[in-house]
Amino acid sequence: MDSTLVLLEQLIARASVTPDDAGCQALIAQRLEAMGFACEHLPFGSEGGRVANLWAVRAGARPGPTLVLAGHTDVVPTGPLDQWSSAPFVPTYRDGKLYGRGTADMKTSLAAMVVAAEEFVAARPDHAGRLAFLLTSDEEGPSVDGTVRVVDALQARGEQLDCCIVGEPTCVGTLGDMIKNGRRGSLSARLTVVGVQGHVAYPHLARNPIHVAAPAIAELAATQWDTGNDHFPPTSFQISNLHSGTGATNVIPGEAVIDLNFRFSTESTPESLKARVVEILQRHGVEHRVAWTLGGSPFLTRPGTLSAALVQAIREETGVAAALSTTGGTSDGRFISRICPQVVEFGPVNATIHKIDEHVAVDAVPRLKNIYRRTMDHLLAPTES
Repeated sequence: MDSTLVLLEQLIARASVTPDDAGCQALIAQRLEAMGFACEHLPFGSEGGRVANLWAVRAGARPGPTLVLAGHTDVVPTGPLDQWSSAPFVPTYRDGKLYGRGTADMKTSLAAMVVAAEEFVAARPDHAGRLAFLLTSDEEGPSVDGTVRVVDALQARGEQLDCCIVGEPTCVGTLGDMIKNGRRGSLSARLTVVGVQGHVAYPHLARNPIHVAAPAIAELAATQWDTGNDHFPPTSFQISNLHSGTGATNVIPGEAVIDLNFRFSTESTPESLKARVVEILQRHGVEHRVAWTLGGSPFLTRPGTLSAALVQAIREETGVAAALSTTGGTSDGRFISRICPQVVEFGPVNATIHKIDEHVAVDAVPRLKNIYRRTMDHLLAPTES
């Protein structure tokens, strides 16, 4: 069997539901150490370090860039087991596909990266620059004790990174059709609209927070926050939850709690979005409290040596001309971009991520490995003496 599939099966079989790594990083570190990587385990968080993180580096024989392969070993919960066609942590082959939680997001990428590194180091032990891995088990969770903490530690040491590929599943229809070269920012808020509770038959003695907020909500939903730019679509606003009332039909609620989120481009800032929201609420006379959470700022990697190498590798392996895109949600690339000027994301087709019966096409697995391997060749191949 293909060596990448063998490692992928071993990773799938480990039930690494976030933030539990379930031994994935130990397995990977063992293989990296055999190649000459210096592996450093960096646990962070409560309960004695419940989030597993791995930073591993192999120095080449001559100067060159530092190429980081980044990803996460944790997966989302399975959902109802009786809805799966096969056990989610038992790798299962059917109709040319490999099924299991984490196949697409993102254990296929991890297995492909490790085997690609093994092949690259065996062929080019005197490679230029440095090859590194940055792994966490806190990407699918709150993302507070994972990559962001490792980046803080590396930044404090003065680490200089040049290029990073995050193995998120980025492709839409076929392997190689999309690379993410940036992501929008995410700004969330919990808005509490203050009213006065009372009897529905005596509205003059109460103040309904839903009624008070409705005109402001309508304006927020209709507002064009920006028009985007050449790299980002316009900033979007969405309400995800609205809670109010006691459950009784004859009580005017005393408050309404609204969860909202912005996915914002580089044309807006957290400060500008906050100010506009508050201005709209105040103009409509909405008494309120608001708690903001910045999930991540937008980042963008303009076309350069990393994207060129990856695009070339994809074309060589698949014949596909990859498109650069910034669509989708956030990723740990937003943290890595603080210390690395070139960060892109590339991995398998994302159609089944987080779904029941998550799977990956079997024939895509070795091809993804070959793309990573070719990218290493383009960036870290030794120069002629």
